[in-house]
Amino acid sequence: MSIKWFGLSCFEIEDSTTIVTDPYDGNLFGLDQLDVKGDIVSISHSHLDHNSGKYLARKKETEIIDKPGERVAKGIKVEGIPNETNYKRGNNIYYIFELDRIRICHLGDLGYRLSERKIDEIKPVDVLLIPVGGTEGHEGREAIDLLDKIDASIIIPMHYGVEGMDIGLSDIGRFLESAKEKDLEIIEKDEIEIETLPKNKKIIKLACQTV
Repeated sequence: MSIKWFGLSCFEIEDSTTIVTDPYDGNLFGLDQLDVKGDIVSISHSHLDHNSGKYLARKKETEIIDKPGERVAKGIKVEGIPNETNYKRGNNIYYIFELDRIRICHLGDLGYRLSERKIDEIKPVDVLLIPVGGTEGHEGREAIDLLDKIDASIIIPMHYGVEGMDIGLSDIGRFLESAKEKDLEIIEKDEIEIETLPKNKKIIKLACQTV
């Protein structure tokens, strides 16, 4: 299984089936246009940086998932968990994808503060796709605090500002600073291939494919 990051909250998770998460229209955000198509397209949130490219990323027979609940899509077990009802940014869905007995959690537009009840619903998690940039400046440090509670083996940061992006998100700096303070291993890659899970927790900073 391989994972590539296309900026914001958009990933290509590729095995025998291809999943694209939160595709967006690059023209709206100063990024290159997406060049990725999914057998499954998941949408976590109704804002344009999470759903404006859902038709750009679809194939003829693509299954678009934008609602909570459990389902099997294209042979992949998918669980969508809704956010707390008082979430200030609107509805958000946390997705769990199970591929090759590996549980991948995409937290969507978390916004921050994840209750213990929701954490229990999400766990166990092997690979965590977590937003670390935002408009309020504290998301990077709060993301680090959440890592101890979810305890995934592989953590991949997302939804942070990169060069050329026109959306006003903070960069990954505070998240990385906090990770180093906790002596977490940080590895930079263009993409990640996952066959087995590491014994020690690792943060994988993926290159953005759309800059």
